[in-house]
Amino acid sequence: MSKPETMKAYCFSEIGKIDLIDVEKPKILKPTDVIGKVLKATICGTDLHIVDGHMEFITVAARKRPGRGLALGHEAIVEVIEVGSAVEKFKVGDVAIASCVSSCGHCFYCQKNIQAHCINSEGLLGCYLGAEIDGFHAEYTRIPFADHSIFKVPKDQPLEPLLLLSDILPTSYEVGVKGKVQEGDNVAVIGLGPVGLCILMTLRLFKPSQVIAIDLDERRLELAKKLGATTTINPKKEDVMKKILELTTQEGKKPGVDVAIEAVGTSQTFLTCQDIVCPGGKIANVGVHGGPAPLNLQDLWAKNVDISTGLVSGYSTEELLDEIVKGKIDPSPLITHHFKLSEIEKAYDVFRNAGETGCIKVCITPDDE
Repeated sequence: MSKPETMKAYCFSEIGKIDLIDVEKPKILKPTDVIGKVLKATICGTDLHIVDGHMEFITVAARKRPGRGLALGHEAIVEVIEVGSAVEKFKVGDVAIASCVSSCGHCFYCQKNIQAHCINSEGLLGCYLGAEIDGFHAEYTRIPFADHSIFKVPKDQPLEPLLLLSDILPTSYEVGVKGKVQEGDNVAVIGLGPVGLCILMTLRLFKPSQVIAIDLDERRLELAKKLGATTTINPKKEDVMKKILELTTQEGKKPGVDVAIEAVGTSQTFLTCQDIVCPGGKIANVGVHGGPAPLNLQDLWAKNVDISTGLVSGYSTEELLDEIVKGKIDPSPLITHHFKLSEIEKAYDVFRNAGETGCIKVCITPDDE
């Protein structure tokens, strides 16, 4: 019997333990699968949460594969190198954006554009690449439900900016902006990590009156101005509530922002959203909270405030791709650091210590590129 082919993969095996190791190359397991060669990948804050043990179901999945664990990563551009017999939209050689959500396209949730809860997922949620099955921090990856989970890259389109379509651009748009923001709104974005900065980019599509960006990092506040923020606030230097009231005071309307978008995931930032939203306004919670967050319902009900939250589903990927092709959105300034797969340990370190390194998003490419 011939020895199975192997590849390099960055595998999470236990809390705090992640290693670049040799593992068996993936194979087609179902007719709807494709195998993709990873051309470009990036790291998400969720990957750090996984390594730190904050997502128990993923730790459990990794422990079920002793001595190996799971390859992390749910954001990538791939070249299709093998196609399952039921795949209709893709052929070998196609280059595609891989969504962080792998969904069947047919179930109750997929039909309602809540693909994150695809009932036919192989895991707890549709978002399971790099969580319950191997992801993209590897040379090759098996992608389930390819016809509904990868998106063909237009000819001659640069790949690197499209990398953010795997997760953070659709996350910002679907959870933070679409259906919440209207033309002429006063909008505040609290938190200028990668998702918060993507929120600023997608806000442009709806022509808000004011966009107020709030963060503690001066470098990110400067970048926010370039991405469309009309005003920036550093809470270490200014009183957020006082400044918001000044900016939004107008005749015939009570002060406060029409839409407050939370993009951090802490109790304090969620409370700030509740404080600064105006009567009839909206709070869009995009940040991932690791525990309960306070809700001042005794105040909010009388202000007629709507609150929304959710997981990304990836239903907007093609819409956002079209905006990038048209030049209305340019995600390229957010990719600040580049590494080869063999340097992925360093990439994680740089991304984790973004306050010191100035990193926003990394781009990881194959060693042979």
